[in-house]
Amino acid sequence: MYLYTSESVSPGHPDKCADIIADRIVDELLKLDKNARVATEVFVVGKNVIIGGEVKIDKNIDKNFYINCAKEALKYIGYPEKGFSENETIFPEDLNYEVYISRQSPEISIGVDKEGEIGAGDQGMMIGFATDEREDFMPAALMMARELRDILYNNAKLNPHIFGIDLKTEVVLDYESKENFDKNIPKRVDKIIIAQSHSKDFNEEDIRKNLKELIFKQASFTDMIDEKTEFFINGTGKFVIHGPIADSGLTGRKVVADTYGAYAPVGGGAQSSKDYTKVDRSGLYAARWIAKHIVAAGLAKKAVVEISYVIGIAKPLSVTVNTLGTSKTKLKDEELSDLIKNRFPLTPLWITKKFGLDEPIKNGFTYVQTAARGQVGYEEYPWEKLDELEWFKSLP
Repeated sequence: MYLYTSESVSPGHPDKCADIIADRIVDELLKLDKNARVATEVFVVGKNVIIGGEVKIDKNIDKNFYINCAKEALKYIGYPEKGFSENETIFPEDLNYEVYISRQSPEISIGVDKEGEIGAGDQGMMIGFATDEREDFMPAALMMARELRDILYNNAKLNPHIFGIDLKTEVVLDYESKENFDKNIPKRVDKIIIAQSHSKDFNEEDIRKNLKELIFKQASFTDMIDEKTEFFINGTGKFVIHGPIADSGLTGRKVVADTYGAYAPVGGGAQSSKDYTKVDRSGLYAARWIAKHIVAAGLAKKAVVEISYVIGIAKPLSVTVNTLGTSKTKLKDEELSDLIKNRFPLTPLWITKKFGLDEPIKNGFTYVQTAARGQVGYEEYPWEKLDELEWFKSLP
């Protein structure tokens, strides 16, 4: 056996509540001013929502704006839920909201807001990853965990008298050997782990039976589930008290689930809560776009791309490609790195215009969606488009 594991969490998970509130703020501020600068953090705990950070916008907004963003985000997630009491879940209208927003430091603005350019909003390194395990060039265990998440989350919304919207999923894949792992050949699902909140009126055996039946009915990978596959559903016995009532949530704590499920390194900071000048967000999208092109063009079976920046400087400090020993081209990784760096500017302004990051709704996505589903891996996102595939395929 050679096992590898990834997990995912639903929008109702406390950390995701924080991310989604933060990105609702980003979406709404960009509607008001596409040049808004945003870096807000959210902490949800018990019946309290605390919003803090820095914002720069050419509009007059007050604390009620942020409170309304939080309430609408929680309603988008699915709170409050039928079938649960105020001691078991949260009710957005009854929460205590605190807002501590100040204006972005002018010292940051000096470096970021340049004439005809955008300086990087922070220093750091961002990671892109792609693999040919699946048609979407994403790692299999992660996308299986996300698929289960979506099945169970949608089921919870359809059956609110039984299930809650706070849940986690985890998939353990068996590649059978390190060689198969290196070649991106998963063989079977070894374990499925689920934490699913539910009504106190239903016993655990019924819950487990219901969820297993649902998985076998709706999951696309049931052919990889065999008689040896183990299921762990609600390992503590019950999961009635849930959401921020049961556990606090904070922006940026689910970056592994949001990106590559531990199949690749994690770069700088989180994406949620930040505007597009923050390269934690825009740099990650660009790095994923490059890595996906490398694999889709057949240059390698998998690729890690690192892009690094320094605050106030537009051009990246480095662009580094690592094909992890799977290269199928005559080019060395360092040669491929140089070709990519020379062809694509990869400045925050170039990335922003390339993917429409300053006008997300106009370009077919919202930051709330990226917070709820994952920052990469969905073809609707502009940074998932293979629009430079011919150039990559032309490389020797």
